[in-house]
Amino acid sequence: MAKIKEAQNRIFKNIFICKNCHARIRADPQKILKGKVKCRKCGKSAFRPLKKK
Repeated sequence: MAKIKEAQNRIFKNIFICKNCHARIRADPQKILKGKVKCRKCGKSAFRPLKKK
């Protein structure tokens, strides 16, 4: 099956998962690394990138 680049970017680019409550957050990776982004649900700032299947 062919992978469509536009669809891959829409699904995986700039999406992070909160390590505490598993909420999905779309944010700039530089802001994530600097700790400027907080989770909407729990308020923590620990994120991981979305895993590709």
